[in-house]
Amino acid sequence: MASAAAAPASASPKSPASGRSSAVPRVTVTEPALVKRAVKAAALGNAMEWFDFGVYSYIAVTLGKVFFPSGSPTAQLLSTFGAFAAAFLVRPLGGLVFGPLGDRVGRQKVLALTMIMMAVGTFAIGLIPSYGSIGVGAPLLLLAARLVQGFSTGGEYAGASTFIAEYAPDKKRGFFGSWLEFGTLAGYIGGAGLVTLMTALLSSHSLLTWGWRVPFLVAGPMGIIGLYLRMRLEETPAFAAEVEKAETNRPKVPVREMLAGQWQALLLCMGLVLVFNVTDYMLLSYMPSYLTSELKYDETHGLLVILGVMALMMIVQPFAGALSDRVGRRPVIAVGCAGFLLLSVPALLLIRQGSLVAVALGTGALGLLLVCFTAAMPAALPALFPTRVRYGSLSIGFNVSVSLFGGTTPLVVTALIGATGNMMMPAYYMMAAAVVGGFAVWRMAESAGRPLPGSAPAVEGRG
Repeated sequence: MASAAAAPASASPKSPASGRSSAVPRVTVTEPALVKRAVKAAALGNAMEWFDFGVYSYIAVTLGKVFFPSGSPTAQLLSTFGAFAAAFLVRPLGGLVFGPLGDRVGRQKVLALTMIMMAVGTFAIGLIPSYGSIGVGAPLLLLAARLVQGFSTGGEYAGASTFIAEYAPDKKRGFFGSWLEFGTLAGYIGGAGLVTLMTALLSSHSLLTWGWRVPFLVAGPMGIIGLYLRMRLEETPAFAAEVEKAETNRPKVPVREMLAGQWQALLLCMGLVLVFNVTDYMLLSYMPSYLTSELKYDETHGLLVILGVMALMMIVQPFAGALSDRVGRRPVIAVGCAGFLLLSVPALLLIRQGSLVAVALGTGALGLLLVCFTAAMPAALPALFPTRVRYGSLSIGFNVSVSLFGGTTPLVVTALIGATGNMMMPAYYMMAAAVVGGFAVWRMAESAGRPLPGSAPAVEGRG
């Protein structure tokens, strides 16, 4: 790997007394073509995860009829989303397994494994017989497939962001990292768009009998392409250098070192992930339901508005990532926190006006604030941890925070509205998350333009 993606910028003279190299720093020279391939391979896995998210969310009513026959449509929908939510329960377990494994055997190998598991889990849903064919075995198989997806996802985001961060040159880490969330948005739009198209083209009977399977079966070819891209890559320069330090096989990194040894960084990570994911799930997952169920807004228009917001975010994403390289991660993330603290209430009041223009403006404003997180976090989070424990510590911190706060956002906000009758609860919840995120930003160190902890400086080579 060192010959392909990294080269020593200066020789390391030997010490006459010991014969060992003196502490002259080496510089990693990245190959632009190889960095771009790494970004594509990492982003495709994130796209695949959110492709499934978009498909499952948009086709939930049909899945309820296929796997959970009941006289109550509400019970069907709750059962379907219950199976969906089960994946969040095993995400921390997946992070606990794949994270330390990635620090021991390598990022590339583990990311190839998570890609296979995600593809198999999603593809398998498209093959499961209906409840009418095999009875209770159908929802049990659906639950099993969702658990496989959730377990593999536990190692995906932390590994993908680590992979990109360790490949990218220091001065462009924000720009290259921003493409990870570009993949997230593209995957969600692709999944939701495919379901919307099939719903428009197929009759209700066709969609119920066979059409619902098609979006899930698409995951098979996507997984093969993603696996091919990931298998073509070698290890990151940072991990290769870490292996090179060891005179024998790399020792197993104890989990206690990833936890107790990094507790301050873990708390910062969880605080940043909290504001990132609460606002993310609030806008992209909960807002369509809020528009429909709470504001009695037209369902189709509501979904199209959110898809339009995501398309806007995709356009802005790379530019915001590059901005974080110039001005720093902290200012960009801080603007997002301040924006959600100050503008959540006005934006939600605008959304509650109900007109298409007002809803588009309100959700668009929240989407642009969310870009402050989606563009800067993929570069900021890996920089919290040293190379030796980066994958493991980030996996644990990220997935625990997502499972406790991000994935529960729609459920918690719905419960708060039910308990208080206050329709402004989504805004207050985002404001509370912004306070937590703001404190984390205040405590974190700036990482833009600087080497990752435990890694040599990385500069961009000639393309």
